[in-house]
Amino acid sequence: MHTPETEAEKVAANVVREAKRLGITYPILLDQKGVNWNRWEQQWWPTVYLIDKQGHARYRWSGELEYEHAGGEETMARLAEELLKEKY
Repeated sequence: MHTPETEAEKVAANVVREAKRLGITYPILLDQKGVNWNRWEQQWWPTVYLIDKQGHARYRWSGELEYEHAGGEETMARLAEELLKEKY
């Protein structure tokens, strides 16, 4: 889900171009009016959720993954691997 923070991020073509540049191939919900942002009670850009095989949000990381060497990338990768190993 992409909720724009800046004016440039409100332009769908900019989001598409950046997604291609980053190699993102999965669908991106453009939340231009912040409907989903509010529904999920977001407070920080970015917020990363890990969703399990049954569609439940199991883990959340609010803010930059590596802000002040927080270790978010490693943590979320480990948790994602754990979720992938789970059976239904």
